[in-house]
Amino acid sequence: MSEPLISIIIPAFNEQGAIAETVGQITRVDLPAFEILVVDDGSSDNTAANAEAAGARVVRHPYNIGNGAAVKTGIRNARGQVCVFLDGDGQHDPNDIPRLLAHIPRYHMVVGARSRGSETHWHRDLANFVYNKFASFIAEFQIEDLTSGFRAMRREDARRFCDMFPNGFSYPTTSTLAFIRSGRSVRYIPIKTRYRLGKSKIRLIHDGLEFFLIIIKIAMSFSPLRVFIPVASFLFFLGLGRYIYTYFLFGQFTNMSHLLMNSSVIVFMLGLIAEQIASLRLEKGDKLFGVEDETLFHVLSEKYNELESEPRTDR
Repeated sequence: MSEPLISIIIPAFNEQGAIAETVGQITRVDLPAFEILVVDDGSSDNTAANAEAAGARVVRHPYNIGNGAAVKTGIRNARGQVCVFLDGDGQHDPNDIPRLLAHIPRYHMVVGARSRGSETHWHRDLANFVYNKFASFIAEFQIEDLTSGFRAMRREDARRFCDMFPNGFSYPTTSTLAFIRSGRSVRYIPIKTRYRLGKSKIRLIHDGLEFFLIIIKIAMSFSPLRVFIPVASFLFFLGLGRYIYTYFLFGQFTNMSHLLMNSSVIVFMLGLIAEQIASLRLEKGDKLFGVEDETLFHVLSEKYNELESEPRTDR
């Protein structure tokens, strides 16, 4: 059996109501050689059996580890040169897969960004708006949908950052920021989503706080000064403001002003050291494009050439 070009990876936990239909829809999409890999994250229902019956290859976790852990298992077991990720709850339309694949020959990652008209809840829209703005500041790049789980990337790039992905629901956040800050190209394609089938596994407050911590963690890994400079600036101007206040009020320079301004210098110097460490880590043989890519992705360029004329939103 020849190796597939595309590996479609679906992390699933208790999705017996939607997984078979999702797999069935994918099999009806016009794709080059592909495999469907469902990672059953310790489901207590018939998710695995339904996925296998629909034609997917299934890898099982012995117990529930997390959505991100399922994605990492999918990457490690993928045989295709391109990995496509989508949820198994029915919210993503498999017919959008070719629209993502059409741009993989030119971009390292293509993300399906939820557009107006998508079936989403208002509180999730509000949270995503805040995440997108915060992450865009950190990455210095306009991020349209930080938490979208519908994306395509090259397998080697996925494996490069696989170990950084958390076991929870933050793998889209991590992959987006890691790709952008490491100099990889990212493109957003507008998609429309449907309401998921079944109960959502995301805990709004717990996972929301985790998303913010992940953003800061990735910023510290790839561009530490984007975190250290705002903190150092805040401490410096707070100390300067207190000095001006106490000087005009009491005619003296207080210890608190001295502490705040010294702290700002220390934080800034730590940021410079962290920036140097991050730069050294990124310089260690981080391959982007290779000669083999030209042949490997020629099939996708020829097959989906007409889809590449969509409006561009990229880095």
